[in-house]
Amino acid sequence: MIITRTPFRISFAGGGSDLESYYRHAVGAVLSTAINRYMYVSVMDRFGDTYRISYSRTELVDRADQIQHPIVRECLDMLKVRGGLEIVSMANLPAESGLGSSGSFTVALLHALHAMQGHVVTAHRLASEACVIEIERLREPIGKQDQFIAAYGGLQFIQFHPDGHVSVDPVICAPETRRELNRRLMVFYAGGTRAARDILARQSANTANHLPAIAKMCEIAHQLRDVLTVGRDLNEFGYLLHRAWELKKSLEGTISNERIDDQYERAMRAGALGGKLLGAGGGGFLLFYCEPHLQDRLRAELHELSELPFSFDLEGSKVIHVGSDRW
Repeated sequence: MIITRTPFRISFAGGGSDLESYYRHAVGAVLSTAINRYMYVSVMDRFGDTYRISYSRTELVDRADQIQHPIVRECLDMLKVRGGLEIVSMANLPAESGLGSSGSFTVALLHALHAMQGHVVTAHRLASEACVIEIERLREPIGKQDQFIAAYGGLQFIQFHPDGHVSVDPVICAPETRRELNRRLMVFYAGGTRAARDILARQSANTANHLPAIAKMCEIAHQLRDVLTVGRDLNEFGYLLHRAWELKKSLEGTISNERIDDQYERAMRAGALGGKLLGAGGGGFLLFYCEPHLQDRLRAELHELSELPFSFDLEGSKVIHVGSDRW
């Protein structure tokens, strides 16, 4: 048995610039961090030639092309994995909630299958192959940032170039700055999981009408990085998050709704300096930047929501178990 652990992520600014409809015109940029909430995937040999796939449901099939889970089916086909295999996935957060679960699952599965075949692969290769699976093979109208932050981990500044190349650069900041940023960030589950593809499909189709707004979001991603690296007042990070959220909402009408807007405005009145809805929009997790002495007041204001404690993950996707049967 082989088990991989791959982090979920929080994206601060620049989402939408990782769509081809934008980066073919100009370089996209996002600031993202991996967090210590994970997708776990295990693969193991199975007697016979059948495939058993366990996720929110269980499939037992004779051939890989009979598998209903599209990502599993395409990963097996890409790596030419033979039959006689069991795949199990587990996560400690709900799917489709804005934390990049699909990208994390694809990276985790590819990592496990490569390890099963004896391959040592780089984070860049894992992320690139995950993008091929989701964007090229499955034609999902999504971007590339989730796959890359899941594979690399850490706090990263990621750029998307017109030729399709992706560059990933760690944000170099003092350890105390990273710790203090983590301390001032709060995440709450607002509910309403949703499929990102519908929102992203509409956003991508309208990219040409929103190029200036997305370019401004990329500029804010640069500014957020500078806040951390140059050592400016950390509260500027919160103000910039708010500006980025206002721009993001302008891209597509269903990114937010009355319920989310009400929760966001209540949090701001309670002391948050900025925030955003994580992911494509429509529901999921709300992120806020709030100074520590005001956080209890913010919690009380959003008492109906569940808070998600977290810290930054620095490792990215990794193999955490290789059973004795592999030696």
